[in-house]
Amino acid sequence: MRIGLFTDTYPPFINGVSTSVLMLKKGLEKMGHEVYVVTVNNESFSYKKEDHVLRIPGVPIGICDYRLTSIYPIRAIKTIKKWNLDIIHTHTEFGIGSFARLLSKQFNIPLVHTYHTMYEEYVHYITKGYFNSASKKLVEYLTLFLCDKTIDELIVPTKKAKELFKEKYKVKRDVHIIPSGIDTSRFHPNNINIKEKEQIKKDLGIKRSDFIILYVGRIAKEKNIDFQINAFKKVVKNIPKAKLLIVGDGPDIKDLIELAHKNKLDKNVIFAGRVPWEEVPKYYSLCDVFATSSTTETQGLTLIEAMGAAKPVIAIKDESFEDVMTNDKEGLFFENEKEYLEQLIKLYKDKNLRKRLSEAGVKTAAKYSPLVYAKSVYKIYEKVVNKDTNIFKKAVHKVKVVLKKGGKDEKNINM
Repeated sequence: MRIGLFTDTYPPFINGVSTSVLMLKKGLEKMGHEVYVVTVNNESFSYKKEDHVLRIPGVPIGICDYRLTSIYPIRAIKTIKKWNLDIIHTHTEFGIGSFARLLSKQFNIPLVHTYHTMYEEYVHYITKGYFNSASKKLVEYLTLFLCDKTIDELIVPTKKAKELFKEKYKVKRDVHIIPSGIDTSRFHPNNINIKEKEQIKKDLGIKRSDFIILYVGRIAKEKNIDFQINAFKKVVKNIPKAKLLIVGDGPDIKDLIELAHKNKLDKNVIFAGRVPWEEVPKYYSLCDVFATSSTTETQGLTLIEAMGAAKPVIAIKDESFEDVMTNDKEGLFFENEKEYLEQLIKLYKDKNLRKRLSEAGVKTAAKYSPLVYAKSVYKIYEKVVNKDTNIFKKAVHKVKVVLKKGGKDEKNINM
């Protein structure tokens, strides 16, 4: 099958969506399919035939690394038309997602969509605190239109996201839960260069005796990192050697550095900043425990990465994390600051507990391989392509291709 993945973010930009799309591409290619990516570039139009990645110029929108484009170059349309896609799979509602919908309609190509982002939690970036209620209502309307009325099938990564559509938005269509894939092998301790790991520890001023609690991800309001920093004064009182290592960048990093300073935690909270995608596993290898207090995730990808790195996890109790982790199996849940502190102390004191959780985590993480992910998504593709209406669309598309070539490839008309 010839598959087009359309996304507003893709490596080298690092976030959950770009990782998900990359893993899907790798998994589908391993299955033997031809996979093309259409995404946004930070400079000019480019197309690399060797990796089938087409980049269209976009402009920053002020939300993390996301860029949007509303100008679709004619050469981009011509390039995509030559791919003769069997299916389009969008991973964004706007920008490149809108482009994909136009192409789907123009070329009669069925369209599958994955809903990755709980947009209501990001409204504050646009409104700056004004008209939040009205803006959330608008987001709901747009989400319903773009994720229900303009697509053939809808995929979400977790039960939490499915409940949003079924219980809050009241959609009647099928909503398929397919967790995103992760190449967890690259996080495994056996695949980490020890010398490079030790150099990073030296650069960050981490001592062998330090007890490291790690956060990896975007540094933004909705990630609730301030919860961990505010709680860390009590953590240090109980675990003097504790260090909170924060890896990532984002709009709130200056505020959090100031918060750590205000709490007199300059020596206990380490901001490593943004690191290259290929370097991230080394930072997981530094920690004793991975912790997150975010309640806005659609899927706990960082939890899976931590499990793949054989690290126990402490996570705030949230549906997206409950889909990934079982309490006291791969990690521990908390609901408030008191429980957060208790769980950390428990892990600090009990090496056997850390070992048991880590071993279980590695086994659980293996279930999220790119190939498993791709096989599940491919079943949705088959369902879409085999729909009566889409068989007709596909036939019309192939007839157009043959007529364009002057009837030279009549055998391609056959389904």
